[in-house]
Amino acid sequence: MFRRNSGDHGHQGHVSAPQQEKVNELRSLLGPLSGRSLQFCNDSTLQRYLEARNWNVDKAKKMLDETLKWRSTYKPEEIAWHEVAHEGETGKLYRAGFHDKQGRPVLVLRPGMQNTTSHDNQMRHLVYLLENAVINLPEGQEQMVWLIDYTGWSLMNSPPIKTARETANILQNHYPERLAIAFLYNPPRIFETFWKVVRYFLDPKTFQKVKFVYPKKDGSVELMRQAFDVETLPTIFGGKNPTKYDHEEFSRLMAMDDVKTARFWGFSDKLVNARSCFAAEMTRDEMKSIAPPAS
Repeated sequence: MFRRNSGDHGHQGHVSAPQQEKVNELRSLLGPLSGRSLQFCNDSTLQRYLEARNWNVDKAKKMLDETLKWRSTYKPEEIAWHEVAHEGETGKLYRAGFHDKQGRPVLVLRPGMQNTTSHDNQMRHLVYLLENAVINLPEGQEQMVWLIDYTGWSLMNSPPIKTARETANILQNHYPERLAIAFLYNPPRIFETFWKVVRYFLDPKTFQKVKFVYPKKDGSVELMRQAFDVETLPTIFGGKNPTKYDHEEFSRLMAMDDVKTARFWGFSDKLVNARSCFAAEMTRDEMKSIAPPAS
């Protein structure tokens, strides 16, 4: 996770002495950092970039330099939910209200629920939720899980190759080692045609994290049971939890998380207060909607 304390630099787990030397070397090569770049580049981040490049310091530095440049222009931490909320109206992508058995947050993707056509807006929605998942990582946890439900998916509503390529690029190059595992649930046979193209956008590390799950195959069902508590896993993924995506409830949660994000990154008091007021207003609206009618 990101850490505010640059002296602590975060914690991803135990590293060997030679690996720590590489972390120190990479930090030295990065030179003086300030502001959000300094906050972003804790030890956990440096470890992830080194891991993604097989602990090659020069390659990790190049990769991290590109991410810092991307973050300085794209400003992913500044995206607010109300800017991308329309993308999520159908529940095609959201952070789930449950974790896997290792306590990792879960992003649910339902490409068959696609409701927009703007490539740029779809990417901003994805980036927003990646940032949101990271800001909500439990202490000591660095990775997330993707659950991708292919119910209703077809070549007619599949994302353009450009979008699939950019998704892979953002995940692999700017959020390296954030993905623990991706479950592709119930893909139709025709998906094989799409997959033959998409798989070439994935580096070997990411490719190894992709698991196909077919609900009618015992081995696939067991794979899901090993990863998730069936009591909290939604029924659409073979679990027992009947809860469905509620856009209004999720929007309220994201509005509150926007306040947390603004405070974490040290946004101005004016912006923090504006987001706080927006979150409070959404909460009041929700309470009004569930309040009993006046007698």
